Amino acid sequence: QVQLVESGGGLVQAGGSMRLSCAASGRAFNSYVMGWFRRTPGKEREFVAAISEGGALTLYADSVKGRFTISRDNAKNTVYLHMNSLKPEDTAVYYCAKSFTVTRVLGAYDSWGQGTQVTVSS
Repeated sequence: QVQLVESGGGLVQAGGSMRLSCAASGRAFNSYVMGWFRRTPGKEREFVAAISEGGALTLYADSVKGRFTISRDNAKNTVYLHMNSLKPEDTAVYYCAKSFTVTRVLGAYDSWGQGTQVTVSS
C-alpha cells in the first residue's frame, strides 16, 4: 500500500514561487501516475496537474498552465509541483494522489496524502 506525504506549503506573496513535494512510501512508485489536486473551503478538490509513470507525459489545468510544472524523481519516490507567478486564487490545500491513468478525473485517483496548505497573499 502506498502512503503519500505532502510538504513544502506555506505563505508566499503574490508573484512568488513555491515548490511542493510529495514523498511516497512503498514499492512500485514508478508504476503509478501521480497527480496534484487542490481544495478551497466549500469546494470539491480540483485537478491541478498529473505526470505519467516515467515523466514523459504531463497534464495541467488551464488555470495553472504556464505557471506550474509537475516533475518526479523515481529514484527518490517523490513528485514535485513547482509553482511560479502565484496568485491569491491559488490559495488552497494541495494534495497528491496516485492513479493508473493520466487524467483530470478526481475519481481515478486514490491513496491521498494529508495535504499541505498554500496561502498566497495579495
